[in-house]
Amino acid sequence: MPLLTVGTAIIFARDAQLARRFKFVYGILLTLALVALWGIPALIQTRGEFFTVGIGRHVIRRSFATMEGHGANSPAMYLLLLPFYFVTVFVSFFPWSIKLPWLARKLWRQQKIGVIDLRQGYGGQDAAGYSEKLIDKYLLWGIAIIFIIFTLIKTKLPHYTLPAFPLLSLLLARHMIDHTQFLKRCAVVAASIYLVVALIAVPRVARFFPAAQLYLQSRDYLRPKMEFGAVDFQEPSLVWYFRSRIKGWMTPLNSASAAQFMEKDGARFVILPTTVVTKVFPNLPATWKSFSTRGFNIAKGKDVDLTLVLKPD
Repeated sequence: MPLLTVGTAIIFARDAQLARRFKFVYGILLTLALVALWGIPALIQTRGEFFTVGIGRHVIRRSFATMEGHGANSPAMYLLLLPFYFVTVFVSFFPWSIKLPWLARKLWRQQKIGVIDLRQGYGGQDAAGYSEKLIDKYLLWGIAIIFIIFTLIKTKLPHYTLPAFPLLSLLLARHMIDHTQFLKRCAVVAASIYLVVALIAVPRVARFFPAAQLYLQSRDYLRPKMEFGAVDFQEPSLVWYFRSRIKGWMTPLNSASAAQFMEKDGARFVILPTTVVTKVFPNLPATWKSFSTRGFNIAKGKDVDLTLVLKPD
């Protein structure tokens, strides 16, 4: 997306001096060096799974298919969700988003004036004014490319457009240079709200979530070398909680493979819907432990009833 933004700016601006300012080759080399600092260790530690899973499944597959129910499975729903990010930006970019309609009107007026200037050969417009317009267009191209790409891909989540927010912030700040009091008030209010949410509200609410409940019930039986799997509930929260005690990887499973997973040597556990426990494990060994809970899965927006089946050492 950054390369596409730079390429778009070079093509549409038709300005050789602008193209040279990007330092294209040096920029690519620097970017690759920065990515390699964590990308190479990630590939080594995951034995190549970072690329096949992290890129293959969670980037490429999400682009062409709906994953974990985040998106549309039918053509009609796909079309209905096309404006998704243009609506959610007013929440995810809050409180600055309240100024987005004002910014859009201002940029639209400037665009109309710019068209007139172009027809007149820019008249008396100086180099500084021309440069300012190019910066605005560069930021707009970057924002538009990110929103359009994520609008077209099938899997949708509100945070996918976060790469556009630095560009959107710069564009808004450039045009609000005379609104410093508003910016200061928004910054103070936003920081205060987010701190209260992060430090007080979330810890109080999180303990009622299913993953947290199962972790609290089973933590005395968890051992560092345990492996664990999950059926129909493969949320990141399982990793956040359980890998604070154990070092094994979480394995995505289905009802058919869960029993085979638990038959392997070594201590392990599996998390699955309570309704399928008796089907998967009709004769649960007396030495095994089980813990059940009900809760709300925010990612899916539905209630869940889960059971953790644990095979101790």
